[in-house]
Amino acid sequence: MSASSSSSTDPMANGGVTLLPVVEDKYGGVMTEMSRPMDPSAFSALLRSSLSNWTLQGKKGVWIKLPRQLIGLAETAVKEGFWFHHAEENYLMLVYWIPKQDHTLPSNASHRVGIAAFVINHKNEVLVVQEKTGRFKGQGIWKFPTGVVNEGEYIHDGSVREVKEETGVDTEFVQVLAFRQTHKAFFEKSDLFFVCMLKPLSLEINAQETEIEAAQWMPWEEYKKQPFVQNHELLRYMTDICSAKASGDYEGFTPLPVSAPDLHGNLYFNNRDLSSRH
Repeated sequence: MSASSSSSTDPMANGGVTLLPVVEDKYGGVMTEMSRPMDPSAFSALLRSSLSNWTLQGKKGVWIKLPRQLIGLAETAVKEGFWFHHAEENYLMLVYWIPKQDHTLPSNASHRVGIAAFVINHKNEVLVVQEKTGRFKGQGIWKFPTGVVNEGEYIHDGSVREVKEETGVDTEFVQVLAFRQTHKAFFEKSDLFFVCMLKPLSLEINAQETEIEAAQWMPWEEYKKQPFVQNHELLRYMTDICSAKASGDYEGFTPLPVSAPDLHGNLYFNNRDLSSRH
């Protein structure tokens, strides 16, 4: 939600009635951010008068941002009809829908974004790791470096960072080769998992001590023959795609920096086939 105007966070008077100060969003709603402690009963009365005023104004969604030090006010807001929308390290966001019909508010972030890094060198060896923690701990399984993309981080940057953190190998992003979507993977959220190809810029391995048990350059054919790979449908498809890319028979998606109104990001697309049309 984007604000179109700004205001103080102190309660303000409107025609003799004290109301919560707000900023208006682009969708007919308002947002207020609490900054000072308040007695719960006074906060309840302030909410009621503010909601009555916003109802008369025809507002729709009402957002309240509570910093961590004021989290005690959340119970009061819930009693007035607000519900939890999302929480971050330093705040809780609550929301209320004024119209009588079903709400059209956006849901909380629904997906986590992860990557797997296919890094193959000039000897046709692939960079693999054994994990010290997690589901594969102690199983002797060699796998691609994997990880989660950080908030505000692009997929291609996240893949380069994860490889560096887990193995010490410097890389250059090449392409997204494929992605998988699953549901209820992490705290009931869905998961987007991008298989990325990277070009090694260094070969020396310095495995991460906290998470990685071992790391090595393994012959690609040896990697593919692992029972763990052969017995899992997803990994068989991944190896087929990676093999096709390595032999030049497959084209993935290359990032292109693009801009849109109020936003900057990357468009991932098959630039080889698109270029052939021009």
